[in-house]
Amino acid sequence: MANPKRKFSKARTMKRRSSWKIPPVSISVCPQCQQPKQPHRLCPNCGYYRGKEIITPDNA
Repeated sequence: MANPKRKFSKARTMKRRSSWKIPPVSISVCPQCQQPKQPHRLCPNCGYYRGKEIITPDNA
C-alpha cells in the first residue's frame, strides 16, 4: 500500500475545504403580510400558512 511521503500542509487542506460552504437560506414573501419568511413554513409575523391562520401572533 502506498503511503504519503509527508504531511499535507494546513494551507493545502484549507484550500481543498474552501468549497464546503453552507448554502444561504432561501427567503420568500408572505402573501398575507408581505414580510420575508422561509418557504413552506409558518409566517412568524402574521401566523398564517397557506392562507389559513394557524396561530395568533404575539405582536398583534
